[in-house]
Amino acid sequence: MLRGLGVSCGQEGARCVPEKIFNRKGRKAVAKRAKKNEAFVSSILCDPSRTLRLSLLGLVQGESNGCYIVLVDSRSKLFLLLLAASLLSACNRGGGRAQEIAYVSAPQAFLRDQVATVYSKTGTVKNGDAVRILGRERRFARVRTSDGTEGWIEQRFLISKQTYERFQKLARDEQNDPVQATGMTRNATNIHLEPNRDSEHLYLLDQGAKISIFKRATSEKVLPGTAKPVIAEAQKPAKPPGPAMEDWWLMRDAQGHVGWVLARMVDVDVPLEIAQYAEGQRTIASFVLNEVADGDKRVPQYLALLSENKDGMPFDYNAIRVFTWNVRRHRYETAYRERNLNGVLPVMVSKENFDKEGELPVFVLRVKDEDGNLTERKYKLATPIVKRVLAPGEQPPATRKRTRRR
Repeated sequence: MLRGLGVSCGQEGARCVPEKIFNRKGRKAVAKRAKKNEAFVSSILCDPSRTLRLSLLGLVQGESNGCYIVLVDSRSKLFLLLLAASLLSACNRGGGRAQEIAYVSAPQAFLRDQVATVYSKTGTVKNGDAVRILGRERRFARVRTSDGTEGWIEQRFLISKQTYERFQKLARDEQNDPVQATGMTRNATNIHLEPNRDSEHLYLLDQGAKISIFKRATSEKVLPGTAKPVIAEAQKPAKPPGPAMEDWWLMRDAQGHVGWVLARMVDVDVPLEIAQYAEGQRTIASFVLNEVADGDKRVPQYLALLSENKDGMPFDYNAIRVFTWNVRRHRYETAYRERNLNGVLPVMVSKENFDKEGELPVFVLRVKDEDGNLTERKYKLATPIVKRVLAPGEQPPATRKRTRRR
């Protein structure tokens, strides 16, 4: 109770009236002007759960769903208008956080009735739910869900609206990217905003979730709580080893969520019929070029992108192989192989008409040269032969002479 004016606060934090109104001089001025003009303030409400009732000179108190002042006499308009502006400004300052929107980044979290060791559950929120922030206290935030449920939740389970909007922008920016591979998660894993462990994450992929892959990136592997080893001067190598690196995939899940996941948490789908020919390399992606008839069945022919079996390589892939189906022997054979590529995703696969040869499957590789310039290489498959398709003015690649081994 604020002495002298009969002001009572329903809950903690509900005070919206500036202190200067309630000093001794201010109380007299308000009382004198209110009595002279027979005016009163019926109610001030900054938040549905925090009501402030104000009564001047014992006049009627009221309550409403907004923060406003009732004018009884038109003669007091100017005075009460100034008072209303002051009160509403204070309401905005005191309730500004109540307008903040956040999103739940945990798979599931409980709302509690109080910030204490012993508490009761008031509700449940799940990954991606939007909540309104009503207040904060150290590690916790008081929130209200879309159905009106209120409670306290740990702030580490929330991300800001700005971060959520960045996820939405990433999804829009990548919506037309060609899918390079599909895969399945080995374990539950977070979807990050950027390809590193410290970046914000919002959504969670369950174990066994199917994803579509668009791009690859690498980042330095830094685990929390780990420190770089100290090497004695005599033990230091001539060239210090580089930092440990790890690969990331930019992907989309079945719900349309887009973001980065650790590549080691995903098993890339590789057709079993060509997986056996990886020869210890990592299959980055595979594409069906076309199908051939073998009796009463149709058999796909593949392009496979391969890389060294470790993270942090400066290229997305460094070798390709084209597998064609031998109809007479009923088996796959390597029709084309190319190594030492500095390949960059994405790879484009389509069909093109080549006059007398008819419509043939083609694929386009994006490759960096020694100077880091990105060029495109087009290939066509006239089963079982794969040939380069040169652009106008492009010179054919130099062929290397093979030497026989004795």
